[in-house]
Amino acid sequence: VQLQASGGGLVQAGGSLSLSCATPKRTASNNGLGWFRQAPGKEREFVAGISWRGDIIRYADSVKDRFTISRVNAKNTVYLQMSSLKPEDTAVYHCAVARGPISTNREYDYRYWGQGTQVTVSS
Repeated sequence: VQLQASGGGLVQAGGSLSLSCATPKRTASNNGLGWFRQAPGKEREFVAGISWRGDIIRYADSVKDRFTISRVNAKNTVYLQMSSLKPEDTAVYHCAVARGPISTNREYDYRYWGQGTQVTVSS
């Protein structure tokens, strides 16, 4: 299963980026979707998750009030709008499809993963 994340790049601190991830219809139509990130030398961490209906959303405390996750089921796509970016947001961002309808902050609860897109925030 291929998940294709895009939208990463280089941005100055305080700037914004928008990520998107196209998911195969059969694998994500009734599943939660999430974003994780992995910085160099660090473990992968949860960023945001959204249920299949879009009514239950979770954020890591580190990105709350700065990032917004959304999805358009008709396009089988999940988005991550990032604003007020900080150098510590620099990481490879991965989208993932949850095993069930709800997204959690645990990697184990995700079945499919994308290769990731690089986000670099300069100070």
